[in-house]
Amino acid sequence: MTNSEAAAQSLSIGEVAERTGLSVHALRFYEREGLLVAPVQRTSGGRRRYTPFDVEWLLVCVKLRESGMPLADLKHFAELVRHGPGNEAERLHLLDTHRQRVDAQIQALEECRSVITWKVAVYTEHLARGAAEGLWAPTT
Repeated sequence: MTNSEAAAQSLSIGEVAERTGLSVHALRFYEREGLLVAPVQRTSGGRRRYTPFDVEWLLVCVKLRESGMPLADLKHFAELVRHGPGNEAERLHLLDTHRQRVDAQIQALEECRSVITWKVAVYTEHLARGAAEGLWAPTT
């Protein structure tokens, strides 16, 4: 790929913010914290230029953070990827541990939804009958 082709594919910080849903401030934070796999390239004027790979990586990071991955774990994952081949088992362990936490959160939310669904049915039934008996009410 020539320099002009690479430049044509590069994206500004604003374009990356739009594509990833991260703010410009968050992108700068991710860079400072070492959460990116490769150093962010800069123009001769010092403006950040991101590659399609950077965007792909950031989209994964967004999902990992949205699912509750601690920043320290995400940073460790980025470090492992930066080091290249040879640590795949450690990467897998980190991701699998996170998946297990997410699975537990999903299970807990499903249990909550079940209780809420039951209470909605109780209230729907009572409202359909026009009676509030059996619903919680303060005692006097």
